[in-house]
Amino acid sequence: MRLALAALSAASLVLAGLVLAGPTPTRAGSLKIEPVTVPEWKAVYGRVEARDTIPARARVGGTLTELLVSEGDAVKAGQRIAIVHDDKIAFQVSALDSQLKAIVAQLQNAETELARTQSLVDRGVATAQRLDQLRTQADVFRNQIASTEAQRLVIVQQGTEGNVLAPADGKILTVPVTRGAVLLPGETVATIGAGGFFLRLAIPERHAPLLKEGAGLTVETDTGPATGRLVKLYPQIGNGRIVADVEVQGLPTLFVDARVLVRVPIGMRKVTMIPAAAIVHRSGLDFVTVRLPSGPVERTVVIGERDGDKVEILTGLAAGDEVVTP
Repeated sequence: MRLALAALSAASLVLAGLVLAGPTPTRAGSLKIEPVTVPEWKAVYGRVEARDTIPARARVGGTLTELLVSEGDAVKAGQRIAIVHDDKIAFQVSALDSQLKAIVAQLQNAETELARTQSLVDRGVATAQRLDQLRTQADVFRNQIASTEAQRLVIVQQGTEGNVLAPADGKILTVPVTRGAVLLPGETVATIGAGGFFLRLAIPERHAPLLKEGAGLTVETDTGPATGRLVKLYPQIGNGRIVADVEVQGLPTLFVDARVLVRVPIGMRKVTMIPAAAIVHRSGLDFVTVRLPSGPVERTVVIGERDGDKVEILTGLAAGDEVVTP
């Protein structure tokens, strides 16, 4: 009887202990390490440049009387950006006007003489030969008037070409002249960046076979990382480098030729990635718990780049290791 009571008391104590302890904790998860393939990036500096750099030139020589733009201004195609004035044009127009007046007076005199001679020929007093000479002379004066008027139109057109116009839509990059300067025909008044702004890269030629048009890349801007796209690879290699254009949405164009850090994919590599939550930071070191047949063991690891919620492990883990995850 005493043995039965003792056994019953022991069973009661065990049951009470189980009730107080509650449910058994669930086992932590685990992740088996397998290498993954990720892009290999190369950090290079790109320059903010315009696709086309077009000079706005003076079409006539003269003095720059008005300069209507400065560096950084946005212009439209055909917009007047400067005025070049040549005093000789006004004098040439005045001289041609005087010539026209003289020729018109000569023509009027020739037509009067022609009418008088025609009446004399009708009465048999003058000869037909004289009449033909006067007709020819009147035609010569008319042709001289037409030629002089055409010359006048050319000079007037040259006067209107003193307006220096923007050749395309874009931004004024440089203005190498000042108001009051004397310009020759064809001299540059301003340089315009047109065709949109891009990042222009110069990458070592050994990476050329690995670059593909349309590839995505990362651009570091003042507002944070931005996504870009490789839109053009130039076929000519200069100084051991290949030139490429990168299109970036929201690219800051306040400063042209500014340098921007770009990460370009140049290949693929295998890395070890684990969830960032599996890493414990303690005493300035990073630890990861690895499950072994003998039990869990903490290992010191060296971490690399972060990709979202995962972290690259440089050393400390090998393929096949089972990492304990929370």
